[in-house]
Amino acid sequence: MSARLVNMDKTRMEAFSDGVIAIIITIMVLELKAPSGHDIEDLKPVIPVFINYILSFIYVGIYWNNHHHMMKVVRSINGPILWANLHLLFWLSLIPFVTAWMGENHFSSPWPIALYGLLLLMNGVAYSILVFILIRHEGKNSVLATALGNDKKGKISVLIYSIAIELSWVNTYISFILYIGVACIWFIPDKRIEKKIVEEKGVE
Repeated sequence: MSARLVNMDKTRMEAFSDGVIAIIITIMVLELKAPSGHDIEDLKPVIPVFINYILSFIYVGIYWNNHHHMMKVVRSINGPILWANLHLLFWLSLIPFVTAWMGENHFSSPWPIALYGLLLLMNGVAYSILVFILIRHEGKNSVLATALGNDKKGKISVLIYSIAIELSWVNTYISFILYIGVACIWFIPDKRIEKKIVEEKGVE
């Protein structure tokens, strides 16, 4: 039974993850309600919601991008990997709710900002768990393990999230800027896995 689990194909998990992430993005855009008026000034109340949508869209895109790259070098999956992947999707699925609450609040209360940071933190933790289980399954000398190394970006992100959550009670805008900062760190294309694939294939 264990051997069969080790050799499970990864294709269905990838397809399922792609589908869930697509639904998450769809739910987020549905929260952008059109104003009832017909003047440009009527768009002003929608601006905070739109800004939050952009940031959350980028975050979801970052997770999809990194998930896609990771699965490119993973040979097979097992039961724990499936559950770790579902755990990540669970936290990602809550992004539309918190994004809408934060946008409707217009940054006037620390609670939505703090909850948004906590959700980003939990997504980061869930992603790290998935990486850890994948590396344990693939092996310490696998392409994934050698490409990711000690994952400094992940550790820095968790630290910034924690600081931003605390600062949300001081200034909500500073916290939001910190969330943007983490997104910028990850938005820059991470070439570690691609570089390792090229090295493995012996391509210059």
